[in-house]
Amino acid sequence: MKEVRVELGERSYIIRVQPGLLDKFAFLLPKASKAAIITDSNVGPLFAERVKYALTKVEHHQPGVITIPAGDDHKNSETLATIYDRMFELGLDRSSLVIALGGGVVGDIAGYAAATFMRGIRYVQVPTTLLADVDSSVGGKTGINHPCGKNMIGAFHQPSAVFIDPAALQTLPKRELAAGMAEVIKYGVIRDAEFFQFLEDHAADVRGLQPDAIQQLIVRCCEIKADVVTADEREGGVRAILNYGHTIGHALEAITGYSFYRHGEAVAIGMNLAARIACRMGMIAEEMVNRQARLLREFGLPTEPEPVDKDRLAALLHGDKKARAGRVRFVLPVDIGSVVISEDVTDEMVKELF
Repeated sequence: MKEVRVELGERSYIIRVQPGLLDKFAFLLPKASKAAIITDSNVGPLFAERVKYALTKVEHHQPGVITIPAGDDHKNSETLATIYDRMFELGLDRSSLVIALGGGVVGDIAGYAAATFMRGIRYVQVPTTLLADVDSSVGGKTGINHPCGKNMIGAFHQPSAVFIDPAALQTLPKRELAAGMAEVIKYGVIRDAEFFQFLEDHAADVRGLQPDAIQQLIVRCCEIKADVVTADEREGGVRAILNYGHTIGHALEAITGYSFYRHGEAVAIGMNLAARIACRMGMIAEEMVNRQARLLREFGLPTEPEPVDKDRLAALLHGDKKARAGRVRFVLPVDIGSVVISEDVTDEMVKELF
């Protein structure tokens, strides 16, 4: 088992990575009066009973299962209300535990439900997608979408633990696996040139889910995110670099109703366009733009957007929660492994790319 510790004082926790962990993690859970597994209609049929069985072997856990519709378009207040209803039906209290079993949507909404139910109860992340493994399950960002923007309603609420079973990725459709690779590639661009090179050199192993390559990939991404979150838990400074590709990506998701692009696909397009903006501003060479685009396409990710309403896109960018005093903040690359935060990107620059 590989372990990565997120150092946040009394809110510190451990990320554990091991094949087969879905059948073992129950023995590592904190004591709780009751437990509820929150999952979705895709993941539930695959893993919910297996996890429930593992939990029932631990005497103090008799879990209920809350299943929500799959898809980012269901990460909203209506779904959240149904989760609260079921939490009351199951008799959860302030000493109960929520288990978020699924991808990024489940982790975000289950975490937000835990953050707000009875003013906050504990939860653990048990991600089952690559995107959730390497990104959304770590760092304590929870929330739901709103028609005005992605993740505009939420809270910082750190999990008590994260349990990652890489073997769960074997069940992922190719499109979902590819979407997760956008976040993986992001880490190489923002923080680790050697890791970016590793992805270039081992693309075939990663696509084939070769166990050693996948475990190394997940652990390295978690290490990078843990370091950033430890330095800046609530995104007051350096944590903003994790939003590379997300400024345009989130706007694309919102403008298409959260149902056209997978999150990682929108982020991949956002990364490519951010690199092109940086190139036009003289911050990077065109070869770096092309190198990133090649790696994104190597994993089946899109790099160019479908046509959209440019004025509405600009309005969504200015409504982004990361904007400051009406100025849109972009994370722009200056090299593989290094980025800066800029408020100098104009609406015209963005519109030209569309």
